[in-house]
Amino acid sequence: MEEWKPRSVGVIGLGYVGLPLAVGFAQVGLTVRGVEQNAEKVTRVNAGDSYIDDVTSARLQAVVASGELTASTQFSALNDCDAVVVCVPTPLTVNKAPDVSYIENVSRALVPYLHKGELVVLESTTYPGTTDEVMLPILESSGLKAGADFYLAFSPERVDPGNAHYNTLNTPKVVGGLDAVSTERACMLYALVVPQVYSVSSCRAAEMTKLLENTFRLVNVSLVNELAVLCEKMGMDIWEVIEAATTKPYGFMPFYPGPGIGGHCIPIDPFYLSWKAKEYDIDLEFVETAGKVNDAMPGYVVDKIAFALNSVGRAMRGACVLVLGVAYKKDISDLRESPALKVLEKLQRWGAHVSYFDSHVTEARVAGVTLRSLPHLDAEVVHSADCVVILTDHSSVDYAMVEDNARLIVDTRNAIKHKGPKVFRLGDGTDRQ
Repeated sequence: MEEWKPRSVGVIGLGYVGLPLAVGFAQVGLTVRGVEQNAEKVTRVNAGDSYIDDVTSARLQAVVASGELTASTQFSALNDCDAVVVCVPTPLTVNKAPDVSYIENVSRALVPYLHKGELVVLESTTYPGTTDEVMLPILESSGLKAGADFYLAFSPERVDPGNAHYNTLNTPKVVGGLDAVSTERACMLYALVVPQVYSVSSCRAAEMTKLLENTFRLVNVSLVNELAVLCEKMGMDIWEVIEAATTKPYGFMPFYPGPGIGGHCIPIDPFYLSWKAKEYDIDLEFVETAGKVNDAMPGYVVDKIAFALNSVGRAMRGACVLVLGVAYKKDISDLRESPALKVLEKLQRWGAHVSYFDSHVTEARVAGVTLRSLPHLDAEVVHSADCVVILTDHSSVDYAMVEDNARLIVDTRNAIKHKGPKVFRLGDGTDRQ
């Protein structure tokens, strides 16, 4: 087979996954056409104004100014692309069943512009079989045959927003194609921007790889959350226990408790696998149990806040509660599935007067109401609250100042790394709820 050399690539969906990838392709000289349904994002991309933490505006401006990257709301922009990468959301329904409507809609929109020799790669995390069972028949409705006229593959995104070391362009890529040629071409495409590309035997194997990675994390974080609750009952400090266990040079990997798991991947992806497993009469009990533990953590945190307030003779109703951090993890602005939003909603339901400070998130929607971050955090603001609750441990916060001035602290992230008379850390055993 003649060596395939892509010159142009389309990226559908310019979010946390798609935009870094589009910029990466543009930086190596490919002509990149981004398609995004959000017109505001399209305008910002074309102006070189990045809205993604992991892509600086300077990097974006450089590839936009060179003409290598342009964005559009129209699929016609993909007409002449040698390859198209699909990076659209894959949420769950209210019943925790997969919602692949974005993939279906994009596949239908691609059909008029699909042409011979083109490679299509799906990156959206989903259940094993989606590429073959959902995407393939829609694309073949064009009259073109996969594996002969066009090529189809799956390569799971592995974005970890805010990770200072690993990003889209230095994290190894897993690729699985519909056939050998599809796999080979997808590997060639990603090898242009990623130093290590690992091929597997099929789209399904690549899809399962991503679900294994995220299920592994869900189960282990949920396990340590459950042990944190146990340690509180037993008067032990889970943080001390984890630190001690980490001294073992083999067979142990530390995970840390918190108010729950957020982000688009870990709270959602394992349930794609659980849903698919039922097709084979298998119940993934570990996944279901881990999900229940994770879902219960925001409620447990609210109970802990109520306990802390009660310890100083203060009721939750009418109490002023200041929340520090609402993003789902530190040093990013991503609110997707953030457990902090659930804690805020429950606090409001209990009658607390809630405010928050997050240097990365200017506003957050909670139970249909938009809350805005306090403009600054100082000793006066901290002291004015009946209780300060640390839900996301952003590096920008001076926790020594918080400890010095707060009347009461509930710390779910071990930001205050020691016990104290007014500090209630998740899992430190001091309150024995």
